[in-house]
Amino acid sequence: MTEPDFLTETRAFYDAIATEYTDRFRNALDTMPTDRAMLALFADLVRAEGADAKVAELGCGSGLVTGHLRRLGLDVRGLDLSPRMVELAREAHPEVPFVVGSLLDLPFGDGEFTGAVAWYSIIHTPAERLPEVFAEFARVLAPGGHLLLAFQVGDVPLRLERPFDLPVSLDFRRLRPDHVEELAREAGLPVASRTVREPGPEEKAPQAYLLARKPA
Repeated sequence: MTEPDFLTETRAFYDAIATEYTDRFRNALDTMPTDRAMLALFADLVRAEGADAKVAELGCGSGLVTGHLRRLGLDVRGLDLSPRMVELAREAHPEVPFVVGSLLDLPFGDGEFTGAVAWYSIIHTPAERLPEVFAEFARVLAPGGHLLLAFQVGDVPLRLERPFDLPVSLDFRRLRPDHVEELAREAGLPVASRTVREPGPEEKAPQAYLLARKPA
């Protein structure tokens, strides 16, 4: 089967910028209290489901959030489309399993996870393919499992050209919380919490965080 163009383009983009991106953002959470609070809330919710809870970060990049979830005490693994990002994630967090894969076809079993995080990872998927992504999120979550989503709020995509002066470009799709909540609900993941914060000093759009739960 031929791979969709957007996957090929996204992989090539992140393979190209992986080293520079990782160096730039490796301490980004230190200055993001709301982000840390949302991740801590997610960790508390997952732990409440039982001692054997397993978590996946889906679209993990070089493992910034994955490593943070590990430090919060979660049994976590990561997945990313970019082999170079996964290579860097394994170097930074050798205690965490990382695999290469696509949100459209997650290489995990049905109901394998008590929690899943998609931290700014649905933003490169065309709108018409997002229902497939959310169906995969629902499939790999166990009953009672929690999903945490983060994304930029808006209607117009951001076209990033030549980041770090590298010859690549990619669209970063902004989304409306109501639309994302509808996608989650239609996949069988009703949203329990929705938070939107104003842009930080280096951000150009509000940031949204949605927590959904698969009915037990």
